[in-house]
Amino acid sequence: MLTNVATVLAGLIGVAMIVIGARAFWAPQAAVGFGIPDTPTEDRAFRAWLSVKAVRDIGSGVFIVIVLVAATPQVLGWLMLAATGIPVGDALIVLRSNGPKAIAYGIHGATAVVVLAIGVLLLIG
Repeated sequence: MLTNVATVLAGLIGVAMIVIGARAFWAPQAAVGFGIPDTPTEDRAFRAWLSVKAVRDIGSGVFIVIVLVAATPQVLGWLMLAATGIPVGDALIVLRSNGPKAIAYGIHGATAVVVLAIGVLLLIG
C-alpha cells in the first residue's frame, strides 16, 4: 500500500518537474517564485540561465517518469533519494542569495523532505 502511494507521489513529482521546467519557457516571470531577490526576468542573460534550469527540471522529471515505468520500486526509491539533493541545493541557493527563508524552507526544504520520504517509502516497501 505505501509503495503504491509513494509510486504515485513520485510520478506526480516527475510530472510537476516537467511542468515547472516548461513553464520557465512560456512564463519566465514565474522564476521570481524560486526565491532569489531582484530576479531580472527581463534580462536576456538571465533568461539564458533560466533556460538551463528549465532543461534541468524537464530532464529530472523525465528521468523519474522513465524509472517509474521501467524499473523496480527500489530503483525508483534510490533515484528519489539522489534527487533530494536538488531541492536541498535550491534552498541553499535561495538562502545564500539572501532570499526569503519562507521560500527556502517552505518550498525547497519541504520538497526535499517529501522527496526523501518518497524514496524511503519505496525502499522499505
